[in-house]
Amino acid sequence: MTISKDRNGSELTIALEGRLDTTTAPELAEEIKSLDGVEKLKFDIEKLEYISSAGLRVLLSAQKVMNKQGSMVVKNASESIKEIFEVTGFDGILTVE
Repeated sequence: MTISKDRNGSELTIALEGRLDTTTAPELAEEIKSLDGVEKLKFDIEKLEYISSAGLRVLLSAQKVMNKQGSMVVKNASESIKEIFEVTGFDGILTVE
């Protein structure tokens, strides 16, 4: 998986490419450990091919942090990933655009 971060003041965009699964989720978790000063977090998952429960947990952790200090949005999800969000109920937890 490839993780690209772009910070602009208090806004952080994280673009993910590849598979977010048990193997790669710890890498993303490490990347988002410090969200100090971030008020708007955007995940661009247009190039994400797959997400497992481990990947969902990392997104949930980020959402919990951002609920306290700002907002988080998940953008450009493919139909298959949107379906995973719907089946797991994450579409009610995350803001998916």
